[in-house]
Parts: sequence; structure tokens; C-alpha cells
Amino acid sequence: MSEIRVTSVVGENGGDRVGLTTGLTVGPLTGTTGIGATISHQGHAQFAGVCTATSFVGNGAGLTNVSAGKILQVKQTVKTDVSTTTSSSFSAIPGLSVSITPSSSSSKVLITVDTKIGTNGGGCYIKLLRDSTDIYVGDTVSGKTPCLQQTYGGSDTGEGQYGMAKSGGTFLDSPATTSAVTYSVHWKRENSATMYINRSASDSGAYVGRGASSITAMEVEA
Repeated sequence: MSEIRVTSVVGENGGDRVGLTTGLTVGPLTGTTGIGATISHQGHAQFAGVCTATSFVGNGAGLTNVSAGKILQVKQTVKTDVSTTTSSSFSAIPGLSVSITPSSSSSKVLITVDTKIGTNGGGCYIKLLRDSTDIYVGDTVSGKTPCLQQTYGGSDTGEGQYGMAKSGGTFLDSPATTSAVTYSVHWKRENSATMYINRSASDSGAYVGRGASSITAMEVEA
């Protein structure tokens, strides 16, 4: 077979770009197992083996056939104001919910809850719900409250009286739907406590602060 060997190819206008009408196929060297590359005239490139690059340009949003674990979308709600409750029954924390519409019924949703709770004279329970269903809570045991987390702020001990207790967690949910779902954080008091979000129970003086809380939902390709 005859061959043509060149050290460089220059475009018709003297530039580096060379126009190819039907594309270019580059096979592995004789006696090697290197990759073969096909570059079409539409600009598409296909590789028969492994392609190694030092950088990738673009945001990757259009990538397909990627293995599971790709983040498809992210939704977040941030709460910076203060709310209080003295309820002994669970109720939604105002302004601390997030809605997401999965693109596939097989998708997972990674939920992260981050709250700053103040309480005096007792404890505070929080739990996570998907729509009206409890998720990521403890077992049901007689005389106990299934919850995501509990904090305590006694009159002179416990974070929450003079500071804010960080409460929350991370949970990988399987909503199995392509309809919108809403994740929300609910809370209730123990004993006669007053509960606060984004502030401590003791709120006098310049040394106390204001916190911020959030709930984040990320759709993960399964």
C-alpha cells in the first residue's frame, strides 16, 4: 500500500484550520493497540478507546450516557428570619421547605437540612417530611418521639439557651415520581419550652446573634 508522509498540513488560507468534506479517520499505529479516532465533517469526534484530556471546556449539562450519580438539578430555600413556637404537636417551620420535580421516576433526591434552634426550659424535636409523609426519622418506641434530631436548652445548661443548636442531617430519598414533591422541616416542643429558629432563647444584649437555616434538594441520576 502506498502512503504519503507530511510534517504539517496548512489550510487553504494559510491558517491552521483544514476543511474536511467527509471527515477524517485516524487508526492506531501498525503493531499497536492505540485508539482510533473518527472526526466527522459536522465536528463530532468518536474514539474507539480511551480519550485522555488535560481539560474539559463547557458545563457538561448536555452530557448523556454518563454513569449514575450525575447531579441533574439543585433547589434550595434559605430562611434568615426568626420564628417561634410553643406547640406540643409537630407543625411546619415557616419558610423552611423546598419543592423539586424529578426528571425521572428512578431519580434519587439528596436532602440536606440545616437549622439553628434556640429553646428554653426543655427540648425541641425536628423531623423531615416529603409532602405529608415522615422520612428519615427514628423508630417508633413506646413513650418516645420519632424524630430526625432533638436538642435541649435548660435554664442554665444546654445549647439553645445562650446559643443556637445546629440540628439537621442528610438523607437520600427515592420519591419514585416525576411530579413535584415538597420537602419540609417540622418542629415541636417538649415540656413548656418556647422554641426559636435562627436565634437563641436568651436574646438580650449585644452578644447574641442571628442565624440562618436552609433546606437543599438535589436530584441525583440513578
